[in-house]
Amino acid sequence: MPETSKLGLPLVEAAQAQKHVTVNESLSRLDAVVQLTFLEIGRSVPPGAASEGDAYTLGSGASGVWSGQDGRIAVFANGGWVFLDPGLGWQAFSSTTGARVQYDGVAWVEGGGVVSANGAGFVHRTIEIDLAISTGTSVVATGAIPANAIVYGVTGVVLVDIGGVTSLGVGVSGATDRYGTGIGTSAGAWLRGLTGSPLAYYAETDLVVTGEGGAFDGTGSLRLAVHFAELTLPRA
Repeated sequence: MPETSKLGLPLVEAAQAQKHVTVNESLSRLDAVVQLTFLEIGRSVPPGAASEGDAYTLGSGASGVWSGQDGRIAVFANGGWVFLDPGLGWQAFSSTTGARVQYDGVAWVEGGGVVSANGAGFVHRTIEIDLAISTGTSVVATGAIPANAIVYGVTGVVLVDIGGVTSLGVGVSGATDRYGTGIGTSAGAWLRGLTGSPLAYYAETDLVVTGEGGAFDGTGSLRLAVHFAELTLPRA
């Protein structure tokens, strides 16, 4: 059966019977590929159950009904799996990480703004942490900043009223107010802590939330987000 060159959509042939089958197959593939969203990147084992339109990128050693389809896209359509070959420059959304992914001809690169022919990328990411406030003078979000991150800033919002202190400071060990000080403690209070210039962290680093004007009484919670860039390596 003839197919379109880019998306592999089945085409209706002259005098073909049951044309609706071919048309519906093409529409199903379009529905999955346009505004493409992946449930998982690099999965090798088919899920036990799937819904129409579910899509995955397949890693090495794909098994079961995905056997022999390594590196392709698997889309669940019309009750079964359809396999597509991604093209250079294809873009999609990863529902597991909330990041845009881009195909560089060999692999899917997450969050890449510019990606080289061999996968080296200038990648922007955001990591979000919900932090329950315990008792004491400070609370630590362990490893919130990944190693080799170039951090632009930290944002956050108070989810539940924080008790025992009059305000908050957010930073890292040795610079506990780097991303903000005098931050309110009531639900809805927020921070937008920008670094004057992007700051590199070469090792995994904790975020520290410090109580100002007292000590935490163990109530409340805070949502923090770290906004950063990474330089990914080219393939050998």
